[in-house]
Amino acid sequence: MSGITIDNVRKEYDSDAGTIRAVDDVSLDVADGEFLTIVGPSGSGKSTLLRMIAGLEDITDGEIRIGETVVNDIAPQNRGVAMVFQNYALYPHMSVRQNMSYGLKLTTDLGSDEIRRRVESTAEMMGIGDLLDKKPNNLSGGQQQRVATGRAIVRQPDVFLFDEPLSNLDAKLRLHMRTELQRIQDELDTTSVYVTHDQSEAMTMSDRIVILSEGTIQQVGTPAEVYAEPVNRFVADFIGSPSMNFFDVRLENGVLQGADFDYEIPSGLASTVEANRTAENLVLGIRPEHVSVDTEGEETVTATLDVLEHEGSDNYLYLSNGDTEWTVRVDGSTRFEWGESVEFTLPAEHLHVFDGETGENLVADEGATATTDGSSVTASVRE
Repeated sequence: MSGITIDNVRKEYDSDAGTIRAVDDVSLDVADGEFLTIVGPSGSGKSTLLRMIAGLEDITDGEIRIGETVVNDIAPQNRGVAMVFQNYALYPHMSVRQNMSYGLKLTTDLGSDEIRRRVESTAEMMGIGDLLDKKPNNLSGGQQQRVATGRAIVRQPDVFLFDEPLSNLDAKLRLHMRTELQRIQDELDTTSVYVTHDQSEAMTMSDRIVILSEGTIQQVGTPAEVYAEPVNRFVADFIGSPSMNFFDVRLENGVLQGADFDYEIPSGLASTVEANRTAENLVLGIRPEHVSVDTEGEETVTATLDVLEHEGSDNYLYLSNGDTEWTVRVDGSTRFEWGESVEFTLPAEHLHVFDGETGENLVADEGATATTDGSSVTASVRE
């Protein structure tokens, strides 16, 4: 097994409009045996970065190492990686057994008995032992995904690479396969890099998450860290469902002044904001689940209920006061009527205040790892 080291990697494409920089000076360390997920919106560079690790894209500048070996000029089949694609890339004219064994026959000198043993053992692990003689067209989407993953496993690679492998599955099967992939990765303890645009997949499957935007790393951390301590507004908006509430505010004498509300914050929080900000305009952020309808505190906000969504164990309140709209998540047993006034508090420990110019979270934990100026980030596991 091997870790992955990415040093100042850049990928550029030439186009009629000029040079397009898909990956911009990225540095990243992936620990041996770690399950790391790269997440970001479409066009953020996540699949390009994965394909450079695999050797399917040339590197414009920088260096990638797998273990101690620089792999920039090593052919994909010799890098010790196995990749699972979004479309599975199975050969339709071959049986499951042939699909799973084909790569071993091409790239190794293993005997037929060892290849058969590996394929059958892996098929049992993946729960497809009874499908070995079937063709891909006779399989469901979930079964095809298992075959594609099994084909990667039989190679016993140093690194697994997953490029949105669950995106073609229905919601229920996708949830099930998340659990299966986590189980397999735990059993094999192989370094894995998983790319997705689905932040729910990233939050539930990963040891750590890398959040990309426009080819640059915004933050690296555990799921708990990027959720609780987003280093900038982009991360705060991207991670979490429903999205964080954001409000344009100014800070005057310890009071956050919005268009339709004023909210006094603790003096320590106000001092931190004053010390770190670069602009007068600020953005207040709080997640829907952190807004409290327990109004025992003196400082409250009042808004009118416009829509109530029932989601089983939770209810979502969509509120407004003036032109300001709030989303609040409450317990499913909490009941409000349409048009009712709802009074709520904003717990100080869950408030985020972002610089209006840089987007930086002015009250984020100082240990957070991020970039907001396009420079590179080296990610390491927080002790």
